[in-house]
Formats: sequence, structure tokens, C-alpha cells
Amino acid sequence: MTDADVDWLMQRMPFAGLDASAFPRSIPLDGVLKNDCRLHRFSPGQVIVREGDYANSAFLVLDGHAELVTRSLPPDVLGRREVKKQSWPSAIWQLLRPSGVEEARDPEDVTPDVVMQDRKSSVSNAADSNSTDRSQDESLPTLFLQDFAGIVRAGQTAKLAAGEMFGEVATMLRGPHGATVLAGDNATLLEIRLQGLKMLQRDVEFARRMDEHYRAHWLGIHLREIPLLRFVPESNMQKIIDQTELRSFGRLQWNADYSKTRKLSPSEQIESEPVVATEGHHVTDLIVVRSGFGRVCQNYGAAQRTTAYLGKGHVFGLEEITLSVTGNGGSKPLQHSLQAVGFLDTLHIPVECFAREILPHIRRSELPATAAAAMSGTAKKDEPRERRTSTRTKDATGTGLPIVNVSSDSSQTWNELPTSTGTSFEPTGLLEFIVQNRYNNGQHAMIIDLHRCTRCDQCVKACADVHDGNPRFARIGNQHERLQFIQACMHCTDPVCMIGCPTGALHRNESTGLVIVSENICIGCGVCAKGCPYSNIEMVEINDKQGRPYTDQKSGGPIMKATKCDLCSSVPSGPACAAACPHDAMVRIDLSESPPLDDWLRRRT
Repeated sequence: MTDADVDWLMQRMPFAGLDASAFPRSIPLDGVLKNDCRLHRFSPGQVIVREGDYANSAFLVLDGHAELVTRSLPPDVLGRREVKKQSWPSAIWQLLRPSGVEEARDPEDVTPDVVMQDRKSSVSNAADSNSTDRSQDESLPTLFLQDFAGIVRAGQTAKLAAGEMFGEVATMLRGPHGATVLAGDNATLLEIRLQGLKMLQRDVEFARRMDEHYRAHWLGIHLREIPLLRFVPESNMQKIIDQTELRSFGRLQWNADYSKTRKLSPSEQIESEPVVATEGHHVTDLIVVRSGFGRVCQNYGAAQRTTAYLGKGHVFGLEEITLSVTGNGGSKPLQHSLQAVGFLDTLHIPVECFAREILPHIRRSELPATAAAAMSGTAKKDEPRERRTSTRTKDATGTGLPIVNVSSDSSQTWNELPTSTGTSFEPTGLLEFIVQNRYNNGQHAMIIDLHRCTRCDQCVKACADVHDGNPRFARIGNQHERLQFIQACMHCTDPVCMIGCPTGALHRNESTGLVIVSENICIGCGVCAKGCPYSNIEMVEINDKQGRPYTDQKSGGPIMKATKCDLCSSVPSGPACAAACPHDAMVRIDLSESPPLDDWLRRRT
């Protein structure tokens, strides 16, 4: 962005209507535009954002128009190749007759079968029609939709005219884009980074318009995704939407601080986290996690200990609110504190609104035992005592998607495990270890039980056999007592590695939820490898079947591709690492919720 670009933008809406005095002197409005925005010029049919890509920037149409595709496009149209399952004979043949070449690729896996175009990362002053692009401007490759005209003629797009913004909701939540957007003609767009988007909301009118847009189009969708609200009538939903408050805590770019915060002791990390709700305070809102992670902790002597962690869709304070509004259990203060782990985006539903619009429509079986007893008017002693068994995989609500409201004896959901010293450690120690290292972000974490592992490395050898002699992980990782958390792709709930991929090569498979690399459109830029906070992505040089390296025609250098654990998605047996372990010491497990690990540990004691 040049000064001329900024001056041109300051004369156009909506920036001409912003109150410059609302911005601090250290970060003025023109500084936000210059440092947190970028101008782009797109050709007709060029892909601006792809459905499913994780957002870090919003886009404002300045000139021309864009086309929002109203239906999901097949993966191959966007250059993404579906992983093909091998047959058992093919998998056995590969095992018996390996290629002998590390990182061998067929030519079709190296060259994209879709049209790639350079997206100008900056354009000169768009007000000057005679100006040309500056020679020093860098360009980024993006996809070009070949059947663009046919999709428009079929009425499968919605026009986004000059002055309209898209991608701002996904950016604020750092979630996936809900649709693919293409350039409709020679369009000029302004990319606004998240930091700039937040700064622009210092203007009251700009913030009001964004809030109204979110409430009108997205808040109702997000509220209906909450299991607790699934029986609330539509007539009540608008009242809930009007009274719900949106709040954010912590830093969205938690991965930038991860290497530092993970080295802090649990007590230091808890003290550094933003407080959302405090133990002992009067409950005023039902807190719903919209994105990010929250730590539920409780005073324990002079310190605090972790008792649970929350993810998207979980709620906090349900038991205390229910007891307070029914009056049968008396007013009950919060029994735990809630803190943001890195970043936490929440919805706050006032107690009065919850009692009037939501509570009458909640099934008693979905409430904590004490709250259900209060609702039915029975004494707590009349409730049957709930026992946890080794086969239990759901939370106390029985929904499978837990409505987390941790009671005072919640730590008993974890059995104390024997250690190598013959003593035992508190369950909270394992919880704090998982949260401190952000392993609760992993949906397919790799864990080894060191009491059973003999270090035979059969898991690594099996991975190498499946991936051309180059294993996708090493048997290293952080250790907590008998458990070792291996450094391998966890296919995270919040896959920050996907942010910034210019071609969408790194994406989440809609059917399996796995984070997959489409190598045919991977340009080897390394953005994903740098973005992964766990260092679970590597850039490697690739070869043909005869061992000759592929080279780039422009630079003459070797072609690099991103590689990571793909959970052996092409192999019929599933993850080869876990299948090859002769001592049942390894597991791939979902750590975004505690029951899977809890059950696995119970079966091993």
C-alpha cells in the first residue's frame, strides 16, 4: 500500500464516513489502511476465497463485482483431489514391492490439472486508469475456475457489488468460509486483515453495521447449532438473538505465543489467562463457547487447578443458573472459574432471557442432576445416584456433545493412575498438561503408553512402508508420566496451519474431517509448515519413480511439497502406526473432549 493508495481509499466509502478521531494517535485510520490492508486485482473467474478455507482476512469489493457460488463445488473443480482408497491387493503389493525411492510421485501429483493465475498482491492507485502495476509487486498463484461462465448462466451465484464486504464473520471467528467467491469481472478488492478489521470497529457506526449484519444473518445459525437450544421454538429465537451479547477474550493468534506459554508452569499459565467468569461471583449469563478453548478451574488452597476444558458448543454456568431461577435450590454462586486458553469467543445469554425463553424447552435429562431435581421440585436425596462405568462415553447429559457444567466432584471422572514410582498422580495434572500444551486442539492425537511400548519402532516402520520409505512422524514428543504425546499431525479443531494457504491445497475433508494436502496444487511456499505451532508439517523434495528430482521450470530449483500425517486415509486398514504396534501401546484419539482418553486409560489399569 502506497500513500496514494491510502489517499484514494480515504475518499471512498465506507472509509470517507469513518470518524478519524475514534482512532488513537499511535494507530490512526490511515495507518490501519496502510499496514493492515492490501489491494488486489482479480480476473474474471479467478477464485478469491474457497469454501472450507479458514479465514484470516475479509474482502471489500471496490470496483467491479464478485460472484458468490450458492452451491458447493466438487473438490476437483477447485483442484483438490479426493484421496483414493487402495484395495487390499494393491496395499499388500505396495508392502511387498516398495518403490525404493523416497517421496516418489507420479507426474499428475506434481502438476495441477486446473488453471493457475497470478493474483496481483498490490495494484497501483486505482483512481489513475493509465497507471500500470508496479514492477516490484509480488504475485501469488490462485486458481481459475474454468466453467465460471456456465455456473453464472445456471443462476448458481449471487452478485456482490461494489461496497459489499464478505468473509468478515469467518475472519472474526477464524472459522471456515461458508462459500466460494469468484471475481465476476476485472475486480479490485481490498483485503482487510483481522487486526485491521478489529481496529476499524473503533468507529461506532462501522461496528454497529457489522454487529447488525452478524445478528441478522449468522447469530441465529450459531445459536441453533447448540444442542441445548435444539427444542427452542422459532418464536423464541429472535428474542434470544436480540439479547445475546458477543464477547472475545485473549489473542486470536494464540499460535504466535504458543512456544512461550507452553514453557510456563501450570500456575503461571493460569494466572496469565484472561478471566471470563470468576468462582464465587453471582451468575448473570449463560456462557456459550462460539470458538476457541476455555479452561474450567477451581480454587485449591492458594492456587487453582484445572477440572475441565471447553470447546465449541459447550456451555458454562448451567447448573448455577437453573438453581437460581427455579428458587428450589436457592441462589448458587459460580462453583468454578472460566478462563480463555489462548483465545475464546463467547456468546452471553442473560439469566432472565434464559429463564423465560430457553429453560422451559430443555429436557430434564439434559440438565445436571441437581438442576433437574430443582426443576421437578424433588429433593436432591430423592435423585438416584449416577455412577460412571468403564463403558461410558458420554457426559452427564447423555448427549455426546457435552453441555459442560462441572460440579464440585468433577475431578473424580479421572481415575488415579499408577506411575513408575508406585505412587499416583492427581487427574488434574494430566488435564493441565493437555491444556498447557494445547493438545486439546487435537482430534486425532497420537499417544503412546510407555508402560507397554518396547521401543521396537514398528509404528515408524509401518508408516514408512505406506509413505514411500519416508515416515510422517518420529517417535518423539512431550511426556507426562506414562503417556507420551507423539509429534504427529493431530488434524486439529482449530487448524491454524490452513490459514494463508494461497491455493487451498491444505484443506479439511468434509466427510472425514481430516486435514489433507492436495499435492497437485501445493506450490511449496511453506506457509503451512511455519504456521503449525506443533511443527508437524515438513517441506520435502519430491522425485519421480526412478529417483530423479522434479525441478521448477522457472527457478531450476527442486520442487517442494508439504507432507504430514494423513492418518493413512488411502490404506484400507486405517492408521498403519497403531495397527502395527504389537503391544497395543499406541492409539489415535480425540483430545478435544476428555471422555475418549478417560475411557482408554480406564481400560489399561
